[in-house]
Amino acid sequence: MATQGAERFDDVRSRREERRDGDVTIIREPGRTIIRDDDRVIIRRDETQAFRDLGFQGRTERLGDENRNVFERPDGTRIVTITDQDGRLIRRTRLDRNGEEYVIIDNTRRDRPNDRFSDEIVVLPPPPLPMPRERYIVDAERADERLIYETIMAPPIAAIPRRYTLDEVRYSPDLRARMRSVDIDTVTFETGSWAIAPDQAQRLATIAQSIRQGLQGSPNEVFLVEGHTDAVGSDIDNLSLSDRRAQSVAEILTRDFGVPAENLTTQGYGEQYLKVATQEPSRENRRVTLRRITPLLAGR
Repeated sequence: MATQGAERFDDVRSRREERRDGDVTIIREPGRTIIRDDDRVIIRRDETQAFRDLGFQGRTERLGDENRNVFERPDGTRIVTITDQDGRLIRRTRLDRNGEEYVIIDNTRRDRPNDRFSDEIVVLPPPPLPMPRERYIVDAERADERLIYETIMAPPIAAIPRRYTLDEVRYSPDLRARMRSVDIDTVTFETGSWAIAPDQAQRLATIAQSIRQGLQGSPNEVFLVEGHTDAVGSDIDNLSLSDRRAQSVAEILTRDFGVPAENLTTQGYGEQYLKVATQEPSRENRRVTLRRITPLLAGR
């Protein structure tokens, strides 16, 4: 499903289209848009496509410059996702069977509606690390369910100055660094691939159980699945690969283990955050990471 129109990475490359918009480069490929602004580059996707790929029945309504996408569960619960014309998420809510609305993600830009993505980057001083690094970034392969749950549900390690948008969280490493994370190193990828073998998919069971446990007490938590690559290949290729890897993991967490899709969001970071400092091929660097970002979105 993370293919979205391309079965192999050669298909992705061959179908890319590039154009310039002022000093910004925009690259479109199957299921993704890559934007280069000065020396920064990010990747975006239609935030509703994952629901369709997972088999959700939905409808779309046009509201001015926005789209209102409604996906209904068999129990009558509705997930409402508001996106702009490019599929950028603006707001996601859950409506229960009585019509009561619960906000899951509010990605409304504040005071700067026409900003470029580079203006969404928040720069903060590095937070002090109040624990050993192996407890701050936990390797799933060496952790039991208790430690994984404790890590993803832990409070921020430093104060959160204000409430941030989802885009600010996605594009700001200083901000994400305030939340502990789990390196899901039990699942790795072949070079140039986002496919997850069935035996590796089963290794996500403990991660899924920890997320579901957290949602029992707080059903509107938001978890960011971050995709990574090794340093081999171009930055554009690696960004695309990493984003598809993150989506592959999120899809399995929902499809195979029952994690609600609306509580997950994904983002690829390419080769920016190598686990092993090498320019050579490295399976350890071809991985995903999970962290809870609700406190950053809520400002507390």
